[in-house]
Amino acid sequence: MSKAYETTAAGSLAMVDPVWHRIRVEAQEMAAKESILSGFLHSTILNHRSFDDAMAFHLAQKLGNADVRPIQLRELLDEVLRAAPEIGEAYRADVVAYYDRDPACHAYIQPVLHYKGFHALQTNRIAHWLWMNDRRDMALFLQNRMSDLFAVDIHPAARIGKGVFIDHATGIVIGETAVVEDDVSMLHGVTLGGTGKETGDRHPKIRRGVLISVGAKVLGNIEIGEYSRIGAGSVVLHAVPPHCTAVGVPAKIVGCAGCDQPSHSMDHIIRDAEDDD
Repeated sequence: MSKAYETTAAGSLAMVDPVWHRIRVEAQEMAAKESILSGFLHSTILNHRSFDDAMAFHLAQKLGNADVRPIQLRELLDEVLRAAPEIGEAYRADVVAYYDRDPACHAYIQPVLHYKGFHALQTNRIAHWLWMNDRRDMALFLQNRMSDLFAVDIHPAARIGKGVFIDHATGIVIGETAVVEDDVSMLHGVTLGGTGKETGDRHPKIRRGVLISVGAKVLGNIEIGEYSRIGAGSVVLHAVPPHCTAVGVPAKIVGCAGCDQPSHSMDHIIRDAEDDD
């Protein structure tokens, strides 16, 4: 369950919410080092009592505009996070995923403050809750703002697990009936789309631990089995079994996934295909 503890007792905070504790410590260190960022860090991180509060404030500041003011969105995000504490747990799992899998990420606070893939993912979590609770107009507003701001288009109905890593993020498209399970990693330019004007359940199901490389397109109501890899630039039109690598246009199975957890290793080299040549 999402935590909302006082930040006065540092030892207790570290024990009950280690992700939030570490982010606060990093914010304090950054503020001491870069005085010009001190006001930003206090308003975004250090003035808040919990990670959920900080994320609601930060996302609202980004998503707000002349039509819907940040203060209105802050109230909405606070409402959703109180009603669905599992969203806060997903936030934390995503922070750890970014830190563990992105070699350019050197602190927990970096995706929280700066990474648009992280911001888009967390915006979608709010939009999905709104969609599922019959507040679809508000969900679509957030989808539109996400697309405008982050160049990421995820339909609010899409179901996305936790511990998900979206690197760079520009050009990500995820359709209405898509499913992305826990611990999936994907890079920019990935599309999880349909194959035409079909209706109903028409988008891919990406199972746990899958790695989808740069610019890959997975189209139709097909399943990408757990701990599989999709090679860069591939167009996948048929199901991929678990623990396999698919590459090409159209994609073909070229071997095993190369390791037990491809989404964590982030190894995009298709050695199996090379070995077969």
